[in-house]
Amino acid sequence: MKRGNSMVYALFSLGVAAAVAAVYTAAIGYLWFRQERLLFEPTPLPADQKLVDDADVHEFTIEVPGARLSAAQLRMPDPRGVMFFLHGNSGNLTDCLVELDAFREVNFDVVMFDYRGYGKSTGCIASEDQLRADVRAVWKEFSSQYEGKRVVISGQSLGTALAAGLAAELCAAGHAPDLTLLVSPYSSMRALAEELYPWVPRQVLRYPLHTAEHAALVQGPLMLVHGDKDELIGIHHSHALRTAAPAAQLFCVEGAGHSDVHKFPSFRKALAGALGCL
Repeated sequence: MKRGNSMVYALFSLGVAAAVAAVYTAAIGYLWFRQERLLFEPTPLPADQKLVDDADVHEFTIEVPGARLSAAQLRMPDPRGVMFFLHGNSGNLTDCLVELDAFREVNFDVVMFDYRGYGKSTGCIASEDQLRADVRAVWKEFSSQYEGKRVVISGQSLGTALAAGLAAELCAAGHAPDLTLLVSPYSSMRALAEELYPWVPRQVLRYPLHTAEHAALVQGPLMLVHGDKDELIGIHHSHALRTAAPAAQLFCVEGAGHSDVHKFPSFRKALAGALGCL
């Protein structure tokens, strides 16, 4: 009887292990094929909805392979320069087109766009290469307007890897930005994923988004802004970026979390100071 019980127990253990392995494999497969749903949280808008009522904010549609991208431009009469801004992983442009007076006060244009599937942009994000190609296409659409003027490449959260990548490309082409500004950045999506999902093999992530690698190639001023209460992307990610790019300036916003940095007067003052000095 004891020997029979041992065999039953062994078979039961093998069955449990097989079931666990099957569930784990299924979960990994789901993450591989559907990770866009985890990384990107777009809020679509009707095609005929106006983004903002401000008379000096103009809307554009930019054609890219397989999609039409919704873009907006705060256009001053004779701007000193432009901030090209890449937003985070949720919402749409209506969340970004706020508090534009800070840019009007320093006479800076602002250009931003919605990624595929966000706001009024069509299509779906399918790869990191596609996402970066869209960033390049939108910048190319507007860049000729700002020859001889100040250029700031900026990103927040998800957009920081994209901004660092574009800035590095511009530097390589001999057109270094006057300032690269990364707000609530991560050192890489792979590093962040390993913190949040340590049980997932790193090979599963199809969007490694290496911010630090690109930041290390950025020439000229690099400014990092991070809330010291950020629980989603800890400030240690900005410290890792400073290790990769030692000349970077880190501005810590005391009391700020991940999504509310822009609401703090200390950040607005630092931003106005940085743009005003360009």
